Amino acid sequence: MAGLSLRHIYKKYPGGVVAVSDFNLEIKDKEFLIFVGPSGCGKSTTLRMIAGLEEISEGELYIGDRYVNDIAPKDRDIAMVFQNYALYPHMTVFDNMAFGLKLRKVPKEEIKRRVEEAARILDIAHLLERRPKALSGGQKQRVALGRAIVRNPKVFLLDEPLSNLDAKLRASMRTELTKLHKKVETTFIYVTHDQVEAMTMASRIVVMRDGLIQQVDTPQNLYDSPCNLFVAGFIGTPQMNFIHGKLIKRDTDLYAMFGTTEIKLPADKANNPALKEYIDQEVIFGIRPECIHDEPMYLSTFADATLKVNVDVTELMGAEIYLYLGFEGMEDATNGKNIIARVSSRSQAHSGDDIVVAVDASRIHIFDKDTEKCICH
Repeated sequence: MAGLSLRHIYKKYPGGVVAVSDFNLEIKDKEFLIFVGPSGCGKSTTLRMIAGLEEISEGELYIGDRYVNDIAPKDRDIAMVFQNYALYPHMTVFDNMAFGLKLRKVPKEEIKRRVEEAARILDIAHLLERRPKALSGGQKQRVALGRAIVRNPKVFLLDEPLSNLDAKLRASMRTELTKLHKKVETTFIYVTHDQVEAMTMASRIVVMRDGLIQQVDTPQNLYDSPCNLFVAGFIGTPQMNFIHGKLIKRDTDLYAMFGTTEIKLPADKANNPALKEYIDQEVIFGIRPECIHDEPMYLSTFADATLKVNVDVTELMGAEIYLYLGFEGMEDATNGKNIIARVSSRSQAHSGDDIVVAVDASRIHIFDKDTEKCICH
């Protein structure tokens, strides 16, 4: 097993296109690391450079202590699982899983042992004589994983392996992949544009944008302490609300001001030295939907941080309701004229209602309007 070290990695294409820029990352042995970001951010390109399928333009790549920039993909001791499964249609499941081992001249008995063991782990032992056309999407995905497992590689590379599955199967396969990682105890590097996959499976997440690393951290730390506006908006469903406003100080108290509306900020934010230079300045306030409440108990608890709002749209999600809210004086928000509150299904709010909501001001994030960096969590 092995960790990886990516040192000042660049990928440049003809015409001056830079797909990945100055990528520096230490990946721990047996870690489940996920690259996440919007389409075109460079995450799959980075994975393909690790696999050896894309040439590294600049920088150094180590798998374990071995420098592998010039090592062929087949000699890097990695296994890759592709988005489209890449199974041979004329071969049985057994032969698909055994194919790489046969090429390496592994003895037949050893091949049989490895394939059967992987099939048992993935619960596909009863499918070994079938061909891919007789398999469901989830079964094909398991076969593709099995083909990787039998090789006992140092590193698993997975490029959006669940994107072709339906929502229900995708959710169950997330659980299966997490279990698989614990069973095989190997380094997993996984690419997805789905932040829910990243949050539920990763031990650490690498958030990418325009070929650059934005932040590397555990899922919970990314959620609680995003380093900038992009990460804050990308991680979380529904995404964080962003409202343009001003910081106002009166005596020792600090207020967030949106047009004519004010919210008193807690003492720890009022005393935060990082905010001093932003007094009377335009900033961006970030409020997660679950930090906006319409229940009476919260209205009394957060009496200094209430908003008079109009309910534009309600979305019943079963166990909870999303309220799309507008209020007078709001200059700008994530969804144009609306902010989103994620409230209990017991909520009595209906479209067109004028209601009062409370904001947990201790969970407000404050961002620099120009640099988009987080000033205060």
